[in-house]
Amino acid sequence: MRKLSIVVSLLAILFPFSLIAQDSKGYVYTDASAFPIYGKAIPNTSATYERLPASLEGVIRQPVWDLAHHSAGISVRFRSDSPSIKLRWISFGLHTMNHMTDTGTRGLDLYSQDPVDGHWRFVCSARPRKDTLNDQVVISGMDPKMREYIVYLSLYEGVKKLEIGVEEGTVIDGPALDSPRKGSPIVMYGTSILQGGCANRPGMAFTNIISRELDREVVNLGFSGNAKLDYEIAELMAAVEDPSLFVLDNVPNCDASLIDERQERFFRIIRDAHPDVPVVFVENPNFAHAVFDREMAAEIKAKNASMRATYERLKKAGESKLYYIKGDKMLGLDGEATVDGVHFTDLGMVRYTEYVLPTLRKALKKR
Repeated sequence: MRKLSIVVSLLAILFPFSLIAQDSKGYVYTDASAFPIYGKAIPNTSATYERLPASLEGVIRQPVWDLAHHSAGISVRFRSDSPSIKLRWISFGLHTMNHMTDTGTRGLDLYSQDPVDGHWRFVCSARPRKDTLNDQVVISGMDPKMREYIVYLSLYEGVKKLEIGVEEGTVIDGPALDSPRKGSPIVMYGTSILQGGCANRPGMAFTNIISRELDREVVNLGFSGNAKLDYEIAELMAAVEDPSLFVLDNVPNCDASLIDERQERFFRIIRDAHPDVPVVFVENPNFAHAVFDREMAAEIKAKNASMRATYERLKKAGESKLYYIKGDKMLGLDGEATVDGVHFTDLGMVRYTEYVLPTLRKALKKR
């Protein structure tokens, strides 16, 4: 862990053109890359807050490469005694969707750890403007005492640069506590839903909720519409150092024939590299509109049958430490957990988390 122990007013004078910068309103900024970055499969990606290495450009399918620029699941840890926290960030673009908030797609979330029970508590969001450069006071008026913080980055846009602003004369530092635990991450592969669609804000993506609940780093390899079992992604997952658990939640982007063709080999690339790491297979949830759309219901049934057949075949071949999560009751039975029949609202994100956590906890114990 690279730590900064900074009295920011002094360092702003000593190092005015390095990682420290001061504005006219009395805030001193530190480049967030100086602090621990969580949620990356490997450290050396194409840019600081991106998800794939530069070596995959031109190798992996272009839509996957483009989506890897989105900073879904990536977060930054720090601590400060500043009474207010300001965030300044530059997005790669102005990504917007008609079924997801701009705060979810391009905004940031600030959380702070409760010093009594250790739980992470939402502080406030940094909402984007109609520009790629944003500068916002996220919280002010706090008692000037040291607090631990997480900044969750945008889910459907890339963050090119992030700076953390604190009041002149206060301290900003690396985290004093290893929470969520850094290293031995849970690595999750999946679709637009896993990427974060359509959480209202970044902290509500279920990979981030799971990270807080299990107090463990989680890697988000969700690629909107493109969890099509690309073997390059399996190889990236295999390259993760000391993973604790793999979760394969790709069914919504695959048809039954693609699962039959590629799922087992995708698994074996991971398993050959990490023979003792548990792997969880997740079914397609019973989407809300599938209750009415007979073709959709039949498609989900066929895809889940293919995923189940792969799992059973691997078990019969002697593979151990495999787990399976059915999708029929994942979102509840009231149809209220999606924004469009498919993509999760915050309610859906919470329900998914509560549904899968018992299996994840059981698998982690085996690890």
